[in-house]
Amino acid sequence: MAAICVDAGTTIIKAVGYDNGGRETVVVRQPTHVLHARPGWAEQDMMQVRHTVFDAVRAVAKQLPGRVEFLAVTAQGDGAWLTDHAGAPTGPAVLWNDSRATSVVQQWSDDGRLAAAYHRNGCVTFAGLPNAILSWLRVNDPDRLAASATLLTCGGWLFAQLAGVVIMEESDASAPFGSLHNRSQYDPRLLELFDLDWAERLLPPVAADRRRVAPLCAAAAAEVSLPAGTPVVAAPYDIASTAIGVGAIRPGQACSILGTTLCTEVVTDQVTLGPEPHGLTVALGLAGRHLRAMPTLAGTQVLTWACELLGLMQPHDLIELAGQARAGASGLVFLPYLSPAGERAPFIAPQARGTLLGLCLEHGREHVARAVVEGLTLVIRDCLAASGVTPAELRICGGGAANDDWAQLIADIVGLPVRRCTDSEIGARGAYVVGRVATGAMASAEEAVVEYVNVRDPIEPDPVLSPRYDDLFGQFVPLRRHAAGGWPQLAALRQEANHDHT
Repeated sequence: MAAICVDAGTTIIKAVGYDNGGRETVVVRQPTHVLHARPGWAEQDMMQVRHTVFDAVRAVAKQLPGRVEFLAVTAQGDGAWLTDHAGAPTGPAVLWNDSRATSVVQQWSDDGRLAAAYHRNGCVTFAGLPNAILSWLRVNDPDRLAASATLLTCGGWLFAQLAGVVIMEESDASAPFGSLHNRSQYDPRLLELFDLDWAERLLPPVAADRRRVAPLCAAAAAEVSLPAGTPVVAAPYDIASTAIGVGAIRPGQACSILGTTLCTEVVTDQVTLGPEPHGLTVALGLAGRHLRAMPTLAGTQVLTWACELLGLMQPHDLIELAGQARAGASGLVFLPYLSPAGERAPFIAPQARGTLLGLCLEHGREHVARAVVEGLTLVIRDCLAASGVTPAELRICGGGAANDDWAQLIADIVGLPVRRCTDSEIGARGAYVVGRVATGAMASAEEAVVEYVNVRDPIEPDPVLSPRYDDLFGQFVPLRRHAAGGWPQLAALRQEANHDHT
């Protein structure tokens, strides 16, 4: 069964063609643009994203032999993709890593609403979730809200453009309004909690299982060079589709996505929430399964930032330079919280900022590189520890997983065997698995994963280095907590500097 699957990421659109044997045959990647109209803002032109996706699908369709049985779409999650009654954008999409609503989230944290919401649906609100963005727009851009009829995510926007059907896929619906115990409903108490009763009119129906399938409409069919009526599948959003694509679908399995977000997640069939709010609880897209996900706000962009700082061409060069320093970077520790929106996992701190600790004249470029790569990797362990699950192995994917040296460092720091898939686009593979089940071609995701997901031999932790990293992790978390004491003061300094600038 030939198929085309789209993974619409924040910076790269990927469209993958699979042949009748389910093999990854054609891959088209096209960049998309994140707009920064003001400091801390992250937006995208919704029509530009649509055009890029349609172009990529058309390019695959022209190269893929045989009849395409279905088109499946996964995409970045969260944010606010608002449309009017005609389905047209009412402005640019506000993305998951936008920080304009930071003060809103800080207020909710101070008055206890974040904790109360977490204990209802297992999700901690951050500035890029729809409840925070809608609250900000109500004060700062009420005209846009008045013109808007529907709140979508990126995946929902693309599904509507392809199939002409407006839905919210169940994983997208999980945060911030989804019911933890009923996948097909929103929790009205959460709308009340955030003073968003008025926003209920914007929420589309929640879709799961085979309700996630609709026929390709005639207008879109002409643009993407596929027959009208081809089934379009709304796959779970990228972090859930990627878990499926890497084969992490059974309770207790874990994976880490090394991408724009550094997302470590474990599969569970029994959601148990600890007393301290952290992370997201996301419907996996498979009946009875959830992800306890720890998606950071700063991922591989930290490596890109460090490359620019050190005059290196690409992250591969940074990791190679890091290899010139010994484990522990001669006492240099890096806290990689570089997002303007602070951090959301495994703790919520809108004011969080990065720090180099222990720097002295004896440190060189290689020590800084080592500390940066180690710091980012220690966050993976921190997130896995917060999940409360000790898996037998950790599966990794995303752009960073292609680097063998980083994969080995992850195994050493986490202390678990690390495995990677043979596919180049794991989110698209997860969408393929969901598409096979949703269209009735296979009976279960378990069956489809056995048939179509292939993993390489494990990378084992170094028995000498792993205990040393146990000690370093024991220091990393206390150092982070110590640094957090200065984050409010630094936020005040930034506010003063911005005021002086204006």
